[in-house]
Amino acid sequence: MNRILFHLFAVGVCVAVGHALQCYECKIGFWNLCITKKIMCDKGEHCFTGKGFAAGFVDVTIKGCLAELECNSTKDVNFPSSSNTTIYKMTKTCCNSNLCNAAPEKSGGPLFLATVAALLVANMLV
Repeated sequence: MNRILFHLFAVGVCVAVGHALQCYECKIGFWNLCITKKIMCDKGEHCFTGKGFAAGFVDVTIKGCLAELECNSTKDVNFPSSSNTTIYKMTKTCCNSNLCNAAPEKSGGPLFLATVAALLVANMLV
């Protein structure tokens, strides 16, 4: 009898672990530059990618796990968080398969870094 209970418990643990969703997390990124790591979501959470546009020219991105009830919504981001001063609106879009919130295939990050480096070098030479 103990052996049967042990097997049922082992199968239950495997099923529970197998259903955990793995997502990319990025606390905050700018202009397609988002340093990510892999994380496991809790039950009832989906992967999400949040997109915002701050100060009229800065693309802001966040990624991670989000409660299903908060998916596919747009909210104001205030600074400081306790104020009524809206810095930008963040739209969070969810998906529910492993690592589905990956970065786009083509990224402007290397081009952005090269541009900044060229401007710094040009400024030092003048």
